[in-house]
Amino acid sequence: MYCQHCGSALPDGTRFCTACGSAQQHPPQSVAYGSPQPLVGFSTRISDPAFARYTRRSNWWAVIFATVLAIVAVAGFAIAGERGVEGMSNPQALYIGLGVGGMFLAIAFFQVLGRARSTTWDGTVIDKTITKRRHEVGSGDDSRWEDYLEYAVIIRADSGKTQRLTAKNDDTVYNYYRIGDRVRHHAGLNSYEKYDKRGDTIVFCLACGSLNDIQGDVCARCKCPLPK
Repeated sequence: MYCQHCGSALPDGTRFCTACGSAQQHPPQSVAYGSPQPLVGFSTRISDPAFARYTRRSNWWAVIFATVLAIVAVAGFAIAGERGVEGMSNPQALYIGLGVGGMFLAIAFFQVLGRARSTTWDGTVIDKTITKRRHEVGSGDDSRWEDYLEYAVIIRADSGKTQRLTAKNDDTVYNYYRIGDRVRHHAGLNSYEKYDKRGDTIVFCLACGSLNDIQGDVCARCKCPLPK
């Protein structure tokens, strides 16, 4: 179990945190699928087959989409080479198309590989920041610089590594987490789950990341079980 105030690891059944001394009034417990939902604990619903099906579909769609883009790129450059568009000719234009198509396939491959190699780990929210940044929008004569706010939540894994969850001009995730919250990163889905959800009115789907009402049972978008 973990301290509900500072996030320190504690032996199960501990009544007072050995790090900060705070009382543990509601001992954390895992939530079994279909059981009463105290909204404290990492949900065991992650083992529901719906998540495995979602991951497989995501991988297949990534490959299919990349393949279609690759075919379009090869065909497009080949046609451009035949017509001499912007001075291009074959086989040079065809080689460019093959290179661009290969890039799309490589991106899909690394996306699938990244999901397969990701791991489940636990961590603690150690900081939250709001930073004013600038970025260039548009191109050529229409380009301009715009200011935006970067909202960041910094999570330190128990292994010591840190992860930043950032959003541009959107404070939803920033407000959802509090410093000291325990968080779990789920392998394959690359999503994050809060340990203590009491008092929350929203919950994020672990599959598609959609924002849902905490009273819901399944995601309104992908129908995967919500982590409660």
